Amino acid sequence: MIRPVRVLIVDDSASVRQTLTEILSADPDIEVLGAAADPFVAAKRIQQELPDVITLDVEMPRMDGITFLRKLMAQRPIPVVMCSSLTEEGSQTLIEALEAGALDIILKPRVDTKQFLLESSVRICDAVKAAARADLRRLPRRGHAGAPSRLEARPKLTADAMLAAPVRRDAMARTTETVVCIGASTGGTESLRVVLEALPADCPGIVIVQHMPEHFTAAFAKRLDGLCRVDVKEAADGDTVLPGRVLIAPGNRHTLLRRSGARYHVTVEDGPLVSRHRPSVDVLFRSAARFAGSNATGIIMTGMGDDGAQGLKEMQTAGALTIAQDEETSVVFGMPREAILLGAADRVLPLDLLAMQIMQARRR
Repeated sequence: MIRPVRVLIVDDSASVRQTLTEILSADPDIEVLGAAADPFVAAKRIQQELPDVITLDVEMPRMDGITFLRKLMAQRPIPVVMCSSLTEEGSQTLIEALEAGALDIILKPRVDTKQFLLESSVRICDAVKAAARADLRRLPRRGHAGAPSRLEARPKLTADAMLAAPVRRDAMARTTETVVCIGASTGGTESLRVVLEALPADCPGIVIVQHMPEHFTAAFAKRLDGLCRVDVKEAADGDTVLPGRVLIAPGNRHTLLRRSGARYHVTVEDGPLVSRHRPSVDVLFRSAARFAGSNATGIIMTGMGDDGAQGLKEMQTAGALTIAQDEETSVVFGMPREAILLGAADRVLPLDLLAMQIMQARRR
């Protein structure tokens, strides 16, 4: 029998601690060890019993979450998932948390609507279980490459919910430009930085789905734009895919690749969770298979679950070059493994070779 993931909740709000406890305890694969109102209480609890994962609030009395995170990573690294309210003002702080070693960001659950609570419950439990499987030694650093238990289960939707399966003729003729589509989840924020920092300004146009909450993708894109030679922005509906431009799918919206003549652009759309995510890698990859075909390159990177595996297989069938990040450099070898097991990856490469492969793809 597999031991459940043991979680310590750190948040100064009693209501948030209670709601998170209910959400996590409703998952049979998770055990809540306890809840702490501030980092000092959490530190004492950690001395008594070491959790597998910590959910950590950003703003707390006596010591803020970022300071506690940095101390924790320097002294006793434990997988940390940051918990934040849905605000654009706090998004930059959360990006700092990812730089400091946090693995993921979850939104504080609200009980204003049943649908929101259901979807946030799925996201929270998945983030905690993914963090528990993460190998912190592989996390890239700078300079290196109602009560949730009563909510009914929902079916796991495929990309069919957003787009019909690809037909080879939809991709039309080859063009001179290659489009690169990338999917990533846990561990992907820093791994993507490594790849994008290595790209020259004339790289192929790139569209990325990184599983992140709403609002935080804009700050993430802005941060990458300041670090890289390529232009990075959060995708907006109708944005053209251009050489030297990287489009990051906005949180809580699906992003699809489209084609008009020889020009590629993206559409940003609402829709249900697909493969338990919105945005979904499967949705992006399917659209690339349908509208780009052999003009595309698909890359699936670190993350838990199977989002993107089926879509990568569809890209491969449509003639695209398909790549999976290898196990040795993946913080969580879940999404790449599923794609490899499906036979969807033409090549399996380490993180530090992905940028070179992207540039080679332009010469295909």
